Amino acid sequence: MTMPVFLNIALTAIAIAVLLRIAMIDFKKEKITNRDVLLVGAVGTGSLVIASLQTGFWMSGLGVSLVAALMFFVLLFPFWLLRKVGAGDVKLMAVAPLVAGGENMLTFAILLLVLAIVTVFAVRNPMLLPAPAFRQYLEHFERKGIVPFGVPIAGALIVTTVAKALNLIAA
Repeated sequence: MTMPVFLNIALTAIAIAVLLRIAMIDFKKEKITNRDVLLVGAVGTGSLVIASLQTGFWMSGLGVSLVAALMFFVLLFPFWLLRKVGAGDVKLMAVAPLVAGGENMLTFAILLLVLAIVTVFAVRNPMLLPAPAFRQYLEHFERKGIVPFGVPIAGALIVTTVAKALNLIAA
């Protein structure tokens, strides 16, 4: 196994582990830490740099991803100012293109849409779900009028990352 392949596998594993952590903490505590977002962004950037080195074309995925990351942050920042979206959600969405890669943003967007709809449905209809403890969490979100949006973001990034690692979508 060559060094770039090993590094890519390691970075993918780290990204998935941190995204799982983000989803669990956002679901339980409604917080997404700066440390986790920075780690995911650094890992995603590292993967893009490795891919750019392998192809020899620096601005292919890396440039598009950086522009998309900046656009997401600029477009979502006013929603945070209006208190419609949490700060952690804005930061996580800003690093999403770095993890998914610019060429996989459509895949990520479709997955995010599906997972967000499922999450909102679950929060709005907790009685349809089993397990009383799980219902309590969801009823808590319903009372507060919030949806832990970091969960579907992390879920969509995990599925996109796994699909990219398995060569099901562009790497």
